[in-house]
Amino acid sequence: MTRHKVVFVGAGPGDPELITLKAKRMIETADVIVYSGSLLNPKLLEYANNNAELVDAAKIDREKIFEFLKDETKRGKFAIRLHDGDPALFSAIREQIDKLEKEDIECEVVPGISALFASAARLNLELTLPGVTQTVIITRAELRTPVPDREKISALASHKSTIVFYLSVHLTEQLVKELLAGGYTNETPVAVVYRASWDDELVITGTLVDIAKKVRVARINKTAVVIVGDVVKPKSYEYSKVYDPSFTHGFRKAGTN
Repeated sequence: MTRHKVVFVGAGPGDPELITLKAKRMIETADVIVYSGSLLNPKLLEYANNNAELVDAAKIDREKIFEFLKDETKRGKFAIRLHDGDPALFSAIREQIDKLEKEDIECEVVPGISALFASAARLNLELTLPGVTQTVIITRAELRTPVPDREKISALASHKSTIVFYLSVHLTEQLVKELLAGGYTNETPVAVVYRASWDDELVITGTLVDIAKKVRVARINKTAVVIVGDVVKPKSYEYSKVYDPSFTHGFRKAGTN
């Protein structure tokens, strides 16, 4: 007996070329594509075959999405759920997968490039810069979706690592207050990347002192990644040990080429 399957596909940050070969193949061969219409670049849907049924998930609720994927898959159709960025971050795939698996529908996830990494690439950033930080914290501000007390921004800020905010640019003033309360300084560099890799991408840089005003003037209130930390504009950093001529590792002895 053939087991039915739904594939959750990461479509990348927006640029139609920033998609994996596997994800592109999934789009090209799918009979049914349920996509995140409010966030997905419509150019990606041009990869779909002419007979594919396209359903905008932004216009229906989770129950209708589930029923549609379940019914079409059990009819023998190849259905994919196309998510912007990478499905592992803020995508609500867990609740979808759990329900589908209860219906004996197998689920597979194809990773994609997150907007964070597209933003870092645009800024030529190394998020884990030696001598500055080796840690990246990915989180969001609290509003309608609650955040556990242990993950309050002021608590996370105490680590002074690179901290990245999704779904939070409309709350930049709140972010600044909590980051400062947690120990970051006024001079801490900040970058805001709106619609990373899209044609209308916009990059704003500043510090915790002025970033909220800059974001407000630019009228950015959604679809942006906020990156905070010294890696955004480092005053100094250390060179990598791996490529240091005095460093020995499994593939090279110190002092040899």
